Amino acid sequence: MDDVMIVGAGPVGLMLAGELALAGLRPIVLDKRPEPSELPKANGLAGQIVELLDHRGLLGPLSEGSGFAGPAPGFPFGQVPLRFAGHDDMPLRLLLIQQPRLERLLAERAGQLGAEIRRGHEVLGLVQDEEGVTLELSTGRARARYAVGCDGGHSTVRALTGIGFPGTTDDEVLRLGHFAWDGQGPFEAPRAEGLGPGWNRTPAGRLLLTSLRPGVLVAGVRERGAAPEGPVTPEDFRAAVRRVIGRDLPLGEPLWLSGTVAQARLADRYRAGRVFLAGDAAHLFPAGGTALNVGMTEAVNLAWKLAAVLLGRVPEGLLDTYEEERRPVAGRALAQTRAQAALERAPGEDGDALRGLLAELFAHEQPLRHLAAILHGSDTRYPPGPEHPHPLVGRFVPDLRLSTAEGERRVAELMRAGRPVLLDLRDETGPASPGGGWIDVVRARCAEPPADVLLIRPDGYVAWAGTDGLAGAARAWFGAEPPAVRATPA
Repeated sequence: MDDVMIVGAGPVGLMLAGELALAGLRPIVLDKRPEPSELPKANGLAGQIVELLDHRGLLGPLSEGSGFAGPAPGFPFGQVPLRFAGHDDMPLRLLLIQQPRLERLLAERAGQLGAEIRRGHEVLGLVQDEEGVTLELSTGRARARYAVGCDGGHSTVRALTGIGFPGTTDDEVLRLGHFAWDGQGPFEAPRAEGLGPGWNRTPAGRLLLTSLRPGVLVAGVRERGAAPEGPVTPEDFRAAVRRVIGRDLPLGEPLWLSGTVAQARLADRYRAGRVFLAGDAAHLFPAGGTALNVGMTEAVNLAWKLAAVLLGRVPEGLLDTYEEERRPVAGRALAQTRAQAALERAPGEDGDALRGLLAELFAHEQPLRHLAAILHGSDTRYPPGPEHPHPLVGRFVPDLRLSTAEGERRVAELMRAGRPVLLDLRDETGPASPGGGWIDVVRARCAEPPADVLLIRPDGYVAWAGTDGLAGAARAWFGAEPPAVRATPA
């Protein structure tokens, strides 16, 4: 019997496969498509997943050839532009990369680590028992101890497990297209015949004009109506433009066209027995820029816990913390994207007044910084419990600059292996070494240590900060006694 079957070879499923393989498992990824999709459904990553990719040493390879990688100079929030340039250390991070290339690099990484990707296998049925999960496939049958549905908003896995997916469906259709364009590059957008970059509003709908990489214009049309039946054609797109702005608009040769209707949904459970959900199978957001950040960070959270249970390091109950931690994060993302969608749809002079007032408010640093943290995900704090009073516990570890026996390093560089790290910052350096169980120990100096000792989970979140109670925290999370930590000097 296999350890884990992952249904869906999109970015979330491939990230999960790579993380499981990094931990020593050999996951199987099943996808009904015979070949990888070449559709640029997403054009980049925004949020904490950019930092997690840095933790795994993937940010450099993914950034090669990217139009942009680093702190976001700005970001749209429901048609209200957020401008971060000129403010130091804004939390939102951005990586421009089209989804086909992202999937290709994640698949290569997962394969190199030992994961197996099987294409052309559609899930038709699912049965689970106390020992594992059996999937009925279009090509036969497969069985594993656990299964994870990363198969999108129309998830077959979710439907077969009976997990509810409550929410709402928008009454507007979005037609989106990429067109060949002679513009220069990202963050530069065209001005044409009275139309400006970003969303242009008319009584009949809205028209988007922007660019995220050289040579490609992104255009979108929103109007009331049902989802298109069948593929969007160039004539469909031109007709929608005419309905919204009242005239034709030269857009260039179409490279890719699609039509969607936004939904706002959250699965009522993330787990049914031995089956888990992640990504769009678990949630759909009515505004863009959030789904991959939430879904891929879910994959990292679930992966280390599944691996720890399957390798016999911790009790099976650790898996309950996946839903406990991640479903509230998705709920918060759903709330802020609902707010974006409502702000973007608000019509007439009232809507203009609301967007104008919020633009003034977001020009001030504190509300701007707060909103950047929400979009990034750095406002997330997993429940630390009353016995963990340190403010870092339950939060993503800061990328401290360290002096170690191996030289100057960042915290991100300590996380490459995807193992727990015990970081001892009490003015002593020494070689990194395996600790109790499967915890790596690093002794280092730091200019402004936030605590004497940090116990960092594989997903980058702080499990403990301080000294007292370290043994209990290590046992609870990792099923291991931590190494001896010398007493604080008198």
